[in-house]
Amino acid sequence: MNPGPDVAILCHYDRDGVLRSDTLRYLRELHAAGFWIAVVSNGTPVGPEGVAALRDVAGALLTRRNIGVDFSAWRMAMRRLGLPRPETNRILLINDSVYGPVLPLGPLLARMSGADLWGMTDSGQRDWHLQSYFLLAGPRLIHAPLWRRFWRGVVPLPFRRWTVGRYEIGLSQRVAAAGLTARALFPHMKPGNPTLNDWRALLEAGYPFLKRELLRDNPTGETDLDMWQSAVPADCAAEIEADLRRF
Repeated sequence: MNPGPDVAILCHYDRDGVLRSDTLRYLRELHAAGFWIAVVSNGTPVGPEGVAALRDVAGALLTRRNIGVDFSAWRMAMRRLGLPRPETNRILLINDSVYGPVLPLGPLLARMSGADLWGMTDSGQRDWHLQSYFLLAGPRLIHAPLWRRFWRGVVPLPFRRWTVGRYEIGLSQRVAAAGLTARALFPHMKPGNPTLNDWRALLEAGYPFLKRELLRDNPTGETDLDMWQSAVPADCAAEIEADLRRF
């Protein structure tokens, strides 16, 4: 197993072991952009169809107990793969909590230069931070002592709120405190969670995802969700609707 200089690690969770078609397309776009890909499943392993589909895309397929959500999954994968290695240039940490991409990723990835840590979106909830469904770490950060110290301290926590505070917010805050740079490709200037509260404005700005929680649960009571199908390409809408029918 020989990860290349750019590595993407997907934290996957599905109670039935399904690898969604939009997630597979996401990984294929990252593979085409030069990322070596590892998939780590929390709980139920990826099913046979997903394994077959990943054969030409993923370099590693791992499974772990469903504890500690994405940060613990990423930590386990990096330890198993011996990352970062001396030749590692970038590490992309992602999860499958978003639908998409609904637009090509290549041009967006090309814009992510000049910062040590990139996110797609940021949030000011509780404290400023990059949202952790997409975190792209560059060489100055991943080869800094800060990176190893942070991941050595990641342990499974019993509540999501604790994970957000200690790890999602904590990583961005530690990067900034160390004099490194953290930026969002789609910075958010309003209170709240932009992937929920400003989903339409994000899409209109060229943002490539829709939060799965938004369409499945609408936790913030958004009133314009009946328009989401018209805001994304028809084939992407069909993929999303197929997944929503499962619930």
